[in-house]
Amino acid sequence: MKLKQRVVLLAILLVIFIFTKVFLIDNLETSAANREDQRAFQRMLAGLRVALDPRLEHTLQSPWEIAAQWVVPREVYPEDTPELGAVMHAMTTKKIVKADVGYKGTQLKALLILEGGQKVVFKPKRYARDYIVEGEPYAGYDRHNAEVAAFHLDRILGFRRAPLVVGRFVNLRTEIKPVATEQLLGTFMTVGNNTCFYGKCYYCRETEPACADGDIMEGSVTLWLPDVWPLQKHRHPWGRTYREGKLARWEYDESYCDAVKKTSPYDSGPRLLDIIDTAIFDYLIGNADRHHYESFQDDEGASMLILLDNAKSFGNPALDERSILAPLYQCCIIRVSTWNRLNYLKNGVLKSALKTAMSHDPISPVLSDPHLDALDQRLLSILATVKQCTDQFGPDVVLVEDRMTLSHL
Repeated sequence: MKLKQRVVLLAILLVIFIFTKVFLIDNLETSAANREDQRAFQRMLAGLRVALDPRLEHTLQSPWEIAAQWVVPREVYPEDTPELGAVMHAMTTKKIVKADVGYKGTQLKALLILEGGQKVVFKPKRYARDYIVEGEPYAGYDRHNAEVAAFHLDRILGFRRAPLVVGRFVNLRTEIKPVATEQLLGTFMTVGNNTCFYGKCYYCRETEPACADGDIMEGSVTLWLPDVWPLQKHRHPWGRTYREGKLARWEYDESYCDAVKKTSPYDSGPRLLDIIDTAIFDYLIGNADRHHYESFQDDEGASMLILLDNAKSFGNPALDERSILAPLYQCCIIRVSTWNRLNYLKNGVLKSALKTAMSHDPISPVLSDPHLDALDQRLLSILATVKQCTDQFGPDVVLVEDRMTLSHL
């Protein structure tokens, strides 16, 4: 064999060796990541049941201090939360020391201060579990039980970006009125034999109060995030106009995602993938009302999209609002870890997991069976959407490896 032929052969063998090595390393890394996703999924299933137990492992700290220490730029609470039940128990039992009108917004809520100085947001029951909210997917009052269900779905999906929520019964006459501010107290009334209030908000009306069953009102309480983590509000790039006959750009421009990718903070960092995770989350719960979102302040796009205000969800189990998935089917990218988790939840696992996760809540059953069935059906639609993307662009383009190291130091 001539020298030139030997050199060419060696070069070919070297190229084959390099490509083989790279392929093997990539496969090993992918396999390791997939195995970790599988282990994380099994850990989540094992910890689904959260018994509301007041006992704390860290007896020198209050439940509020423990929950505050959980918060980091990419998580509201860690994967391993043995004291989650104790924190939620405190949220549902600690004495209410002050009650005020809710923070600004469109829907009725109350701001409560619990013993120990912890703020929580109370959203009252407005509908029976089997009530169907007709009309637009964002129609109707806030649903308190939707906040509870959305929090547990956040746990199941492994996002850990939703503040803690738990159901609670409050006695409006003995627990709220004696500690209410004049502003809140002025909105109380009696309708028949029931104590009611209408609060103060954009859509709050004296003619549309929330009423207790006698004096006992069912609701949800959401744990206020620590003040050391101030929030920054952003307009959602796939927000609706809420004006009849006027479409947002994403509703008619098929290349809209390309424009989004060129603007900060979606041109780098994890924010666009967070938007797509959130679209999946919102589609599952039927939330078409995320016109804005919050992140931590001055984060330069590095912190998570926080899953706040999920109460415009679970209104109509028969309505699958596909436009909620626009970020997914227009951008055609998804985190590998999210894709893996969705696949693990197929074949009824999602419904079963959520039912188990919510079983210890004080207002259980949180959702009616039609809503639980709808989750499994919507999951199939999400998986089919991703498959359409991979068929068109290939899995290497669609499935994005983005696993950020989380720190709780």
